[in-house]
Amino acid sequence: MAPLTRRLMISASAAGLFAAAAPMPARAAAPDTDWRNYANDLANTRYAPLDQINADNFSQLEVAWRFKTEHLGPRPEYTYESTPLVVKGKLYVTAGTRRAIVCLNAATGEMLWMYALDEGARGDAAPRKLSGRGCAYWSDGRKDARILYVTPGYQMIALDADTGIPVKGFGVDGIVDLKQNDDQPIDPVTGEVGLHATPLVAGNTVIIGAAHLPGNAPRTRRNVKGYVRGFDVRTGRRKWIFHTIPRKGEFGYDSWIDPKDNEIAGNTGVWAQMSADLELGLAYLPVELPTGDSSGMYRKGNALFGESIVAVDIETGKRRWHYQTQHHGLWDRDIPCAPILCDITHEGRRIKALAQPTKQAMLFVLNRETGAPIWPIPEVPVEAGDVPGEWYAPTQPVPSKPAPYDVQSVDASTIIDFTPELHKEAMALIAHYKTGGIFTPPTVATTNGSWGSLMVLATNGGTNWPGGAYDPETQMLYAYSQNVTTYDSMVPPSDPADSEFSYVRGLPGAPTNAREVGGAGLRPGVLTVQGLPLMKPPYGSIAAIDLGKGEIAWRIAHGETPDDIKRHPALKGLTIPRTGRPGILGPLCTKTLLICGESGFFTTPNGARGAMLRAYDKATGMEKGAVYMPAPQTGAPMTYMLGGMQYIVLAISGGNYAAELIAFRLPRSAA
Repeated sequence: MAPLTRRLMISASAAGLFAAAAPMPARAAAPDTDWRNYANDLANTRYAPLDQINADNFSQLEVAWRFKTEHLGPRPEYTYESTPLVVKGKLYVTAGTRRAIVCLNAATGEMLWMYALDEGARGDAAPRKLSGRGCAYWSDGRKDARILYVTPGYQMIALDADTGIPVKGFGVDGIVDLKQNDDQPIDPVTGEVGLHATPLVAGNTVIIGAAHLPGNAPRTRRNVKGYVRGFDVRTGRRKWIFHTIPRKGEFGYDSWIDPKDNEIAGNTGVWAQMSADLELGLAYLPVELPTGDSSGMYRKGNALFGESIVAVDIETGKRRWHYQTQHHGLWDRDIPCAPILCDITHEGRRIKALAQPTKQAMLFVLNRETGAPIWPIPEVPVEAGDVPGEWYAPTQPVPSKPAPYDVQSVDASTIIDFTPELHKEAMALIAHYKTGGIFTPPTVATTNGSWGSLMVLATNGGTNWPGGAYDPETQMLYAYSQNVTTYDSMVPPSDPADSEFSYVRGLPGAPTNAREVGGAGLRPGVLTVQGLPLMKPPYGSIAAIDLGKGEIAWRIAHGETPDDIKRHPALKGLTIPRTGRPGILGPLCTKTLLICGESGFFTTPNGARGAMLRAYDKATGMEKGAVYMPAPQTGAPMTYMLGGMQYIVLAISGGNYAAELIAFRLPRSAA
């Protein structure tokens, strides 16, 4: 359990950790800027009003420095999701499979210090490992500046921002044990709770959520409740706790039909990023489902605060309002990202609004002072399923504006139609399933009957944890979405040890604790047609949504067409427009551009394997430039000015390419 802290001043050749270009000479140009929060601000806009890098020169970007991470943990990391912070020329980021914190010179990538905590068995057994999404920064504006992050073993650590040394007056020697600072006993090793998201620092309060294991075959044993807590940023003392599963006497308790369910159910955490409005004194919590993802047998009723946006007082944790985006969800559509706080003009009035992207590609736009919808969100009747013992919500909220920003049904008009033959095969495949719109319920599957239901946008469809971006000057919100479909088939667990639930998501005849394996042929769980995606492209897209009008301004395919589609024999001779690629991506918005990297690898025209970082005109969606990356984007990009130069930095990894940060800037002659 011994921590490791190192103050390092190393040349670029040492230890193989990074390769840095020579620092740029100081320029009397634009002032330096910071990126102090995960999405730059507490409103989670992922916006920076910088324009040195613009449409005319984006394609001239060159690599300023790179920071390899494979030596920072016990093994290389291939899914690196961190977004760095930059404060006063220093870059802070989580890295390495033990979730080390490193501080770099933001101009050169040179490591200044590193801190890592070896948590032993506690870290090895953690449900949320790897580097997480990043860290948080706090300063008193004078001498005290801190970096805060959560380890895989669910401990919050405060480090001195200058030295990387744990802050003695915070918790116990700089550490707050989040498993021992709750209203429920949590085993330090086996307790299934952790966190990938960064802490939210709102004023002098640090707010921490919770993440759990996936719940396709849920268990009530060791079923940790994902309560949200606020801590004093100076001392680490707990200030408040918000019960996301209400206790008797608390608001929302009666939304659970059976009081026993309230006691049994767990999860209901905030595993996503959060946002805050310091003026209003409110933090906004995007809450996930209670146990389990596809089975609601132990949470009958609307079961607050599952799949709800909850506004709480920053200082006390008291609920001020909530809005449930889905009632008794059965599709694992947790609210995956931070609400974006925006001031919009609506019917001639300036309104403090909140815009919530979702996995179902619906944008919920609410008044962030009251929780009231800006445009009507009617309750629409929905169909019930046939799973014995399940409870079904009779209606679901569907925003009247804006329109959905991705496809929301599986039917003849949305499945593959590159050729009549492929479309015919796809129709034969979906005939085995119950199909329909976004709220098609999961259904029982058998080998000789129905294969269950198909779920459009799937569990990772729509927008995921990176969230969207927002331009406060134009009131335009940008959201990436992936169009993926999966089976929603319910079967009895093959082994009672898998789950106490009588039905769980799985394939008929297959072990319910096994992963689905791909392959060819017409059989349950294989949702491809001759190896091609079942759904029409775009498989990944970016939409621009005008929040002044509540309308989609444009939508484009994002990402080059995958190699296996370009080379597929059934498509030989056909002209296939760019399809986009599915992935979990977040865009960056600057004064002139919308910037987003691609997901997955493809072969460039010159034969290189990698992905592109692309820039689009914010008003039209027209591509304005692209630069090559040796691996796809896996962490959302950020930008800053330093020494007269604008930098764009993002995490890349994937396949057999070990994780690294890569920083771009213009050549001196073009800046």
